Amino acid sequence: MAFSRLARLRVRMQEKGVDTLLVSSLPNIRYLSGFTGSHALMIVRQRRAVFVTDTRYATQSAREVHGVRRVVSRDSLMNAVHDHGLLDGCRIVGFESNQVTYAIYRELRRRFPSLRFVPTSDLVEGIAVVKEPAEIRILESAARISDEVFREILPMLRPGVMERDIAAEISYLHRRHGADGDAFEPIVASGERGSLPHARATSRMLRNREFVTLDFGCRVKGYHSDLTRTVGLGRVSQRQRQIYHAVLHAQEQAVRSARPNMAARDLDAVARNAIDKAGFGKYFTHSLGHGLGLHVHERPRISALSRDTLVAGNVITIEPGIYIPGHLGVRIEDDVLITADGSRRITQAPKELMVL
Repeated sequence: MAFSRLARLRVRMQEKGVDTLLVSSLPNIRYLSGFTGSHALMIVRQRRAVFVTDTRYATQSAREVHGVRRVVSRDSLMNAVHDHGLLDGCRIVGFESNQVTYAIYRELRRRFPSLRFVPTSDLVEGIAVVKEPAEIRILESAARISDEVFREILPMLRPGVMERDIAAEISYLHRRHGADGDAFEPIVASGERGSLPHARATSRMLRNREFVTLDFGCRVKGYHSDLTRTVGLGRVSQRQRQIYHAVLHAQEQAVRSARPNMAARDLDAVARNAIDKAGFGKYFTHSLGHGLGLHVHERPRISALSRDTLVAGNVITIEPGIYIPGHLGVRIEDDVLITADGSRRITQAPKELMVL
């Protein structure tokens, strides 16, 4: 598996005109080598690849990393690259531009003055965008855990309970059900705070006649789930119901429409047009979704500006929302696998309007 991934990566490197790639993103290192620790580099060349870590991970890396040369250093990783001559003979070295700071770039230039360093993006991500069957099974496991957490958290959603207590319970339940941890800090946004798409849980207490939006996910073997549901408390108004069903209709239309060879921006348009027809277009303020895998947000990007095209094996989120500042917000999100002839929801938590 690692050999196949490296072979595909080398093709992309050739296309981008780099003979060597310095990989510093830990999820990308995990994808290429299997390493699950927190300190490593990989150097991928056309004829060989080298994994570099420090002595804290000597035993762990010996167990996890196979098929590439392994260097365990007592010194800094950059010193190990230099002292072991791991860039000797290279000419054009790509680095992950969203990972390497300017300080590190300057250090690379200082230590290796004869080499040309060029920024790259999405080289590893470009091959990871199509999930292998084993990856899909792990993503399905993560989705099942978050589905179960949603079911178990429902009795806690009642007036007088603080948002942060609900968020803490979500984190606990994820681990209790076997996840490695949260995919991201759980979002619990009630009442007018629901109009903030990325609101963090606070000490605000839930109240009757309000919506509460729950956006959370877990991590299993490095892979992520991402689920959002919005629930009503007590009686909700006809206006609230109208907004909820506008989002639900748009979300379900987009899930049904998703298919291979579809431009990602066209899928975004399906949901955006539905919300616009319902009269709430100006309140849908973010993109429809994103890819999901070892990164919580990865390609393909599902937005009006995206240049990506969906292909079988993509796992994406579909998460339209309506956010009326100072009043309320509604978002509904599922994880969706693009199949050979359409799409299939991975998350299965119920989506009909719940009023508790």
